[in-house]
Amino acid sequence: MYRALTIAGSDSGGGAGIQADLKTFSALGVYGMSALTAITAQNTLGVQGVHELPPEFVAQQIHSVLDDLGADAIKTGMLSSAPIIRAIAETLRAYEVERLVVDPVMVARSGDPLLREDARQALISEMLPLATVLTPNRHEAQVLAGFAIHTTDDLRRAAKAIHQLGPGHVVVKGGDLEGTDESVDVLYDGQEFRVFSALRVKTRNTHGTGCTFASAIAAELAKGKDVPTAVAAAKQYVTQALRAGAALHLGQGHGPVHHFAPFYGAEGLP
Repeated sequence: MYRALTIAGSDSGGGAGIQADLKTFSALGVYGMSALTAITAQNTLGVQGVHELPPEFVAQQIHSVLDDLGADAIKTGMLSSAPIIRAIAETLRAYEVERLVVDPVMVARSGDPLLREDARQALISEMLPLATVLTPNRHEAQVLAGFAIHTTDDLRRAAKAIHQLGPGHVVVKGGDLEGTDESVDVLYDGQEFRVFSALRVKTRNTHGTGCTFASAIAAELAKGKDVPTAVAAAKQYVTQALRAGAALHLGQGHGPVHHFAPFYGAEGLP
């Protein structure tokens, strides 16, 4: 049984965070485990509250999982604070983790910041050098690269610039690029670029897309796939989850994607 560990925040609405990660692992045939960094009061309309867990307890959860069950791949999501980030990085270095997917969760699609400045700097200095794959969205990539992103060429430039911060591979997600009907992601490994594209799914049910994509990459890496193959499979899975999720009518805001779409019909329903 392949094993994957998610280190992230909880989404009480079930669409993102560890809930999305564990659903993704299960859908892709991987045994999922979790270490919580924070608990949120959250739904499709937004986040109403956040309660961070003590850094030492976050680290204790990771130790408990890795000392007994082990993990073939690890994925990080919402890390919340600089002390939590440093505790996680120190723990992962001790275990010499080989397959780590880091979803930076720094900036929302709206452009709103999700990390304080000290936490952002800790993420860059502590987590990025450990990452096998880093998966910033366009807004996060703009912050990390230091320039605006409007085109596919900009995605390539950003991936190359961000790679210099330490991750082994960078996937810059361009799903919200303007002026195109394609959802384009660019992977860079320090030597060559690979472009993954799919027809953009027009739906408001996009909550948890970033978490799901990063978790799908981690699941495929846990199964022994190389990074380009894992990214391609994750892209296909997320696109299917978005298409099927368009048929879901959950909540009053941005609903979740359909994590178990592969097990349902084309309309995403039983």
